[in-house]
Amino acid sequence: MYSGSSDGESHEAATQRKIPPASSMLWVRNLRRYIGSGDGLGSEALMELETKRILLDIFKEKQQKSAEAGTIPSFYKKKPEEGSISHRVQRLAKYRFLKKQSDLLLNADDLDAMWVCLRENCVIDDATGAEKMNYEDFCHIASVCTEQIGPKCRRFFSPSNFMKFEKDESGRIAILPFYLYVMRTVSLTQARIDMSELDEDSDGFLQPHEMEAYIRGLIPNLAQLRDMPDAFVQMYCRIAAHKFFFFCDPHRRGKACIKKVLLSNCLQELMELHQESEEEVTDTEQAENWFSLTSAQRICVFDEHVRRGKTGAGNNREMDFESFLDFVLALENKDTPEGLTYLFRCLDLHGRGFLTTADIHSLFRDVHQKWIEGGNYELCIEDVRDEIWDMVKPVDPLRITLADLLACKQGGTVASMVIDVRGFWAHDNRENLLQDEEEPEEES
Repeated sequence: MYSGSSDGESHEAATQRKIPPASSMLWVRNLRRYIGSGDGLGSEALMELETKRILLDIFKEKQQKSAEAGTIPSFYKKKPEEGSISHRVQRLAKYRFLKKQSDLLLNADDLDAMWVCLRENCVIDDATGAEKMNYEDFCHIASVCTEQIGPKCRRFFSPSNFMKFEKDESGRIAILPFYLYVMRTVSLTQARIDMSELDEDSDGFLQPHEMEAYIRGLIPNLAQLRDMPDAFVQMYCRIAAHKFFFFCDPHRRGKACIKKVLLSNCLQELMELHQESEEEVTDTEQAENWFSLTSAQRICVFDEHVRRGKTGAGNNREMDFESFLDFVLALENKDTPEGLTYLFRCLDLHGRGFLTTADIHSLFRDVHQKWIEGGNYELCIEDVRDEIWDMVKPVDPLRITLADLLACKQGGTVASMVIDVRGFWAHDNRENLLQDEEEPEEES
């Protein structure tokens, strides 16, 4: 019989003989090769380590910047340098995004097809003869348009869009306002895409040369501008772009917000030139639109006349062309906040932010002289001053501020009265002028 001790010793020796050293085992050697010093790590493991290292560096960099900046948060981020990888990636992403948005727009053929679908599936109102549709018709037309045009028209046929339009007693809406809504939405979206493409730094604002480039691209598509001489195109774009900045850049920062441009009346006024007039339009009617060729040529001719009339050395009080455009825009838009703000700065002779009775007396003195020279009745300046105070009703009875002129809704009239004898004459004869306008309507 074997003793217990000898059995234990022989079992331990046998175990030691059967188990090889760890370094000689294949799977141990492989494991060490993958996780040892890191030199033999696989691609996934290397990527994981590299990601951790980059994130750690970013975290340390942010901590360092926070420590240097104290409690003030970062509000400025340097734009990528021209030609850098970041800049190229940004431009590529912008191009792809705008391309995708453009592909989702309805083109001219799609709009024509939608109009045909609307007319073929609407009902005629017996009382008014208007073409209308109820919600069931609306849903049916949506299905027909989707089949013929594609899914990109589906977003216009949402329940919320149907509820935007005025409904008759039968719950029907007219198809024409709906179609005009679709056309305007498409037009504004296309305009935003075009402006965004010209926005070089992608900050949502257009600089003057970018706005001029946008207008230059529109000229071939505007029916009333197709015959514009090539030599006048650059000057026209400069004049047209200035109106956008007059109304959309009130603080004169040299850039106009794209969203504000899209919602401005300026863009709508420019787009009116798309329509070809079947009747002859007089020069006076064309001049009412700032963007018409007649208006731009009139402004350019007047500027040439002023500059040719200058003699001697330059005067510090002379206007450059940009200032001249501001002045003309303010005079033609006296009833707008932008125009009235400009004129108030001109009327505020002492730069105090308000006008007193003495200021009104000084301003109206030259108008009064022209009024008398024109053979009109004798006029008391104090009476005009009191009438202006009654029109404005300033918060402080001793002074008129810009806020008072804007609040009274007659600021444009007041400005005309004190700077232009024709403006005062129009105010003084307002009842007769109103009567003359109403008489032709009564005769017809």
